[in-house]
Amino acid sequence: MEQKRRKNIFVEGVISPVFVAESLASHQSKTGIGGHSMFLGQVRADVVNGQQVEAIEYTSYQELALDRMVEIREMIFAKYPLECMHVYHSLGRVPVGGICLFVFVSAAHRRPAMEACSELVERIKDSLPIWGKECFEQGDYQWKVNVV
Repeated sequence: MEQKRRKNIFVEGVISPVFVAESLASHQSKTGIGGHSMFLGQVRADVVNGQQVEAIEYTSYQELALDRMVEIREMIFAKYPLECMHVYHSLGRVPVGGICLFVFVSAAHRRPAMEACSELVERIKDSLPIWGKECFEQGDYQWKVNVV
């Protein structure tokens, strides 16, 4: 049985807006693409039990997450006529306002790109073993599961 190649989706810390822009720019030469759909997850400045969130510390069971991402990727490609798909998720500390999830899907037409992107984000959130620990201004912590 052929082993599918795993791509590392993890980025240490904040996903740079420059990286997002460069990713989009790198697709200009792919002239069969007519639609891109992106999702950017950003850390919110929530107030929990009267405490202001200042960052989220992301951890993951990486081997399992990467194996599951291969399965999700194959399922999405089988369901939608896509040209490409890119997923990046932060590990480590991401301050409020920082990008922690970048999903980028391209297709010949907009509708499959948009539908695939939406489903992909939901599957990532529901299926990948990624945890976020809310870091508060007072130095307290609270764990959350799959916060994006």
